[in-house]
Amino acid sequence: MATATAPRPHQPEQPGRDRRSPAKHAAILKAATEVFLREGYARASVDAIAEAAGVGKQTVYGHFGDKQQLFLAVVEHAHATSPLDRADLITDTGDPQADLTAAATWLIRAVTAPEIAALHRLTIAELTHHPELQRSWRDDERGQNVIGAIAAYLTACDRRGTLTVPDPRTAARQFVWLASVEAQVRSLRGIEPLSNREISTIARDTASLIVRAHQPAPSAGAPAS
Repeated sequence: MATATAPRPHQPEQPGRDRRSPAKHAAILKAATEVFLREGYARASVDAIAEAAGVGKQTVYGHFGDKQQLFLAVVEHAHATSPLDRADLITDTGDPQADLTAAATWLIRAVTAPEIAALHRLTIAELTHHPELQRSWRDDERGQNVIGAIAAYLTACDRRGTLTVPDPRTAARQFVWLASVEAQVRSLRGIEPLSNREISTIARDTASLIVRAHQPAPSAGAPAS
């Protein structure tokens, strides 16, 4: 008579085992975004995220390490899918007012996008306990790339003589902050969506401030305008 084989005990998933599974990685990110936005950073648990993703808790740890790293990954994913992640953020048509207005419009729509704004609000709420979360926004590579793209555009304007910009990087940073902070404050950090008219006004005013501040000096003997 054959001896019955005892059932094998359930083996918990080990960290790193499913690190190469893109489907599980994407499911965890999606679930984490939903749970963080619903519960807030402090109340969100890895258990709830794992349940929502349909994976084991150890699978979450295997992919992301801990809750903080998972939140940073959620923020990074939100940035990666935002309108800011585009090579043609600013187009050089030779008209600084029009070009900067168009760039500011894209910037405003990106920083006030519902998911981005909600994640930023969560980050601000956790600043006292987790200042490194805010650093992830401040030091975001894409944000620096935006400043770099605007700086390159202003450098080209300076060389052409359409604007006089002795410090393009500083001017670019001022442009980005003028547009983004104005939009965030007026929208209550994304709680009250901006109308198309409000977005256009902020974008136009931001571009005008930069253009007026860097108008070329009139040529000697030229009549004052």
